[in-house]
Amino acid sequence: MSELFTKTFHVRWGDMDFNAHMRNTAYLDLSADVRLMYFAEHGFPMREFERMRLGPVIMKEELEYFRELRLLEPVTVTLALAGLSREASRFRIRNDFFKADGTLAARVTSTGGWLDLSQRKLVAPPQKLAEALQQLARSEDYEEIARSAV
Repeated sequence: MSELFTKTFHVRWGDMDFNAHMRNTAYLDLSADVRLMYFAEHGFPMREFERMRLGPVIMKEELEYFRELRLLEPVTVTLALAGLSREASRFRIRNDFFKADGTLAARVTSTGGWLDLSQRKLVAPPQKLAEALQQLARSEDYEEIARSAV
């Protein structure tokens, strides 16, 4: 079984909302950052996506809140695979956000696919990219995604 991909950050001034806790779009931004960091560390930095004319596209995101995160508080973000289509053209990725004491603060579940930037349609990724996805630790609720699910 694969280890969870994990990155730790601090809640920044620009991440705050009027209620003095981390704003919803900051969770989505960190989720995207962690996804791209994972791919960069597995042979697919942004320049490689540009060269391949391929990019991840998110069709649906669900954000669940459990505890507040506040200014300068450390937050650990994990990345897990929650679903994948047989040909790896569609994926569901889960980011969990943990407070310093290990308490789950939030969860982002993103469903998307691989967009061919020339054809403007979803396609199966190159084999090495599919393998990078398949190497992710799987969430407890992992399931295969039907081709028409996205």
